[in-house]
Amino acid sequence: MKIAVLAVQGAFQEHERMLESLGSEVMELRKAEDLAEDFDGLVLPGGESTVQGKLLRELDLFDPLRRRIEEGMPVLATCAGLILLAERISNDRERYFATLPVTVRRNAYGRQLGSFFAEEVVKGIGRFPMEFIRAPYIEQTGGDVEVLGAVEGNIVAVQYRNQIGVAFHPELTGHEGIHRKFLELC
Repeated sequence: MKIAVLAVQGAFQEHERMLESLGSEVMELRKAEDLAEDFDGLVLPGGESTVQGKLLRELDLFDPLRRRIEEGMPVLATCAGLILLAERISNDRERYFATLPVTVRRNAYGRQLGSFFAEEVVKGIGRFPMEFIRAPYIEQTGGDVEVLGAVEGNIVAVQYRNQIGVAFHPELTGHEGIHRKFLELC
């Protein structure tokens, strides 16, 4: 199984190491030509969503990736990746892929100093360590979105069909549960 990791900005190398440790072949998406390779799933990492969104468009990756997601390609989106998938961003007029029927709040816990660690239950996985860095949270879900986890009443993990979105950084914790769940979708 081959997983593509968006590698234009952000924390992509940690995802690559986690996926490789689980036996997946990994490729980096950096330019439109990379889309010619076959891959079975996509990771949208943390980082800076406005920068990632801008680069996705400038590098001609945006429309082809949105089409693949809409057609059912499994995707794991963490932190900024969740913002890229969100149908609506409550404190920003920008929209990106808009394939995940949720409303997110960018930097919901504040700036870098608002970063924190929590450990909560993720549905289907169990207790999970969660590293939040300038993280969003999900204010509202729509339709068939399944809530997988919450911290202090705020939704921080969801699944909608082929899309898993989390507000935290599972790739930084050493816990493989979220990545295993994603690979099962693939």
